[in-house]
Amino acid sequence: MVQTHRIIIIPLHSDRNAEIDHQSSLSFTRELWHANRFRCHECNQLIYDSEFSMAGSSPYHKACYQEHFYPKCEVCKKFLPGSFYWLHPYWKQKSCRSHWSDGTPRCSSCNRLTESAEAKYVAFDDGRKLCLKCMESVIMDKNEFQPVYLEVQEFYEGLDMKIEQEFPMILVDLKAMNEAMYGEKLIQRRPKIGAGNQFTDVTTEPYKLTSKFDVTAILILYGLPRLLTGSILAHEMMHAWLRLNGYGTVAEDVAEGICQVLAHMWLEYQIIFMSDSSENPAYEKKLGEFYKYQIETHSSPSYGDGFRAGKKAVVKHGLQKTLEHIWKTGNFPS
Repeated sequence: MVQTHRIIIIPLHSDRNAEIDHQSSLSFTRELWHANRFRCHECNQLIYDSEFSMAGSSPYHKACYQEHFYPKCEVCKKFLPGSFYWLHPYWKQKSCRSHWSDGTPRCSSCNRLTESAEAKYVAFDDGRKLCLKCMESVIMDKNEFQPVYLEVQEFYEGLDMKIEQEFPMILVDLKAMNEAMYGEKLIQRRPKIGAGNQFTDVTTEPYKLTSKFDVTAILILYGLPRLLTGSILAHEMMHAWLRLNGYGTVAEDVAEGICQVLAHMWLEYQIIFMSDSSENPAYEKKLGEFYKYQIETHSSPSYGDGFRAGKKAVVKHGLQKTLEHIWKTGNFPS
């Protein structure tokens, strides 16, 4: 525990090697200090104030101690009051609690608050905001999306789960995504938008297949970082794989759970083999870990509990045996 000490300091002008006597020295906590050597551990200046702070055995000016040790809001840069502040569970970003309700911009991708005064974010027409870090790998058009689509295709082929059927992948804004939520006569799966504007399923005009299951177009929200776009696509392509392979009566928590498992696996694959040639590989890897964290800690029964049950089954039995068990029983193996 750091304590504030009250002392009387008698400035001396003696030689550095002068003998210390008790009339010109400071004594507390069993330490003996020469007044000329009683310096702040932060700024290395003499402490003349009658109050100072200690951290371990090191003295500090009160202001220097506050500057060095007190937590600051990463948004407004003000000192945070005691323990009454918000700490982001993943990024460990410290901020005033008020910023979560006062209109302070929050990145739709990484969920961090941004410094509005310095406009360190990009605003989209549909109301979303992305911080400049997340903008470095953002997917804005079909040309940027195509390599991600090919990566996800290759990922499924590597699992011996190639999806033969082609169906449209369309980049849309949030308004179009929300409008699709209410077009129930034209869609079979309603989209759900969650933390970080992650959506799950959207379908438009169905394509009839010999398996007699409908596979629909996937709407991809534009303006998301590459790894988030890819994980969403991996999730959606697993829905397509399930339908194309006749998994028609699977409960929602099992279907969403196994799709989340594939999204999580794709992120793990990307993080391991991510090229250091990317603009900011360290941050992109950290962002990928954050998306994994979101999947792992999701609180909903379908996406959260479903993922955790599916992940446990895949770790224990392997992916193929887990899928075989789902085909036979509609549930995850125990």
